Amino acid sequence: MKFKLNIIIIILLTLLTNCSKKTDEKTEVRKETETPTENRSANIASVTKEQMNAVGIQLGKIEMKELTATVKANGALSVPNNNKANATSLYGGVIRTLTVQVGDYVRKGQVIATIANPEFIQLQEDYLTAGSNITFAEQEYRRQKELFDNNAGAKKNLQNAEAQLKTLRTRRASLQRQIQMMGISPGNISNGNLKSGLAVIAPISGTVSNVFLKLGSYIDVSSPVIEIVDNSSLHLDLQIFEKDLPSIKVGQHIHFTLTNNPVAEYDAEVYSIGAAFENETKTIPVHCKVQGNKSGLIDGMNVTAVVSLDNQLMPAVPNDAITSSEGKDYIFVLSNKTIEYTKENKKEISFERVEVVKGTSAMGYTAITPIKSVPDNVQVAVKGAFFINAILTNSGEEE
Repeated sequence: MKFKLNIIIIILLTLLTNCSKKTDEKTEVRKETETPTENRSANIASVTKEQMNAVGIQLGKIEMKELTATVKANGALSVPNNNKANATSLYGGVIRTLTVQVGDYVRKGQVIATIANPEFIQLQEDYLTAGSNITFAEQEYRRQKELFDNNAGAKKNLQNAEAQLKTLRTRRASLQRQIQMMGISPGNISNGNLKSGLAVIAPISGTVSNVFLKLGSYIDVSSPVIEIVDNSSLHLDLQIFEKDLPSIKVGQHIHFTLTNNPVAEYDAEVYSIGAAFENETKTIPVHCKVQGNKSGLIDGMNVTAVVSLDNQLMPAVPNDAITSSEGKDYIFVLSNKTIEYTKENKKEISFERVEVVKGTSAMGYTAITPIKSVPDNVQVAVKGAFFINAILTNSGEEE
């Protein structure tokens, strides 16, 4: 009996030893097959640089934006009439040369076209003839005066000579002024230097916005050659509803974007508020001066603007930087953790998901308040955050 009991104890000890070894082997295998992903935080997602380039992930920073207490409005860009001009000619003629095209910048006084007309030569001829006649009339006047002083001539002849001289001088002064208005110097006119062309000059500096004529076209006094717009005086006309008018003040800062290009943002400042409703729209025009960069802005463009009612700044990120999951909002900040895979020799860039509370949204930005503190100047995924969120979600489901 004692012998049988010993046999049973030996068998039990052997079974326990084998089970312990198998358990240890399973533990070893599990440790060997564990990947860094399984040890990561549930809020850390990693992507390779190749993936970032493929899906267009871009990094940015949390910016300070005036997004609180704002009024949204629509409007249009415009240039005052005293900063627009048509280049015209005071005399009719045929366009002989045209030196500018739409989009060119011209300076005040620059020759933009020349026109030809035989009447120009006739006008210069009359001016030279008037000069010759004056010389003869002066001689006749001096002769009649000398005769009258010596009681050898009639006073009537002297008066006629004087009147004739005054008439010729008036005629020459008129012709001289007309020639000067043509852009020709009267002092350069001679029998061998009569000009058949007339220069059309730019009345102001600015950009050519329209060309009305072409080579060979006939131009008269009422026909402009080109239109010039000086965009340096570009301003913004906003249409503000009656309920928002009490909140608008001179000096308020404005952010606006073009309706057809909402990516680029521009700045303006209110300088004048209208005192009457605009037609039947029940809106009041508010005039704003465009500040800073004006490249790409053209008279007549429609805009969408946000009027800042106070100077309170809020941390904000582009709308694309915010993702939602299970009723919560998140951003992805760049983490200093990286994981290297020796087999593929790739380095993954890690992003940490940080919960935020959304605030006011405007001009493509949304104010945020992070639930936990984030470092200053931390880099944020401003584009492609949805892809990082998808990686994190899939990783969680696999685990």
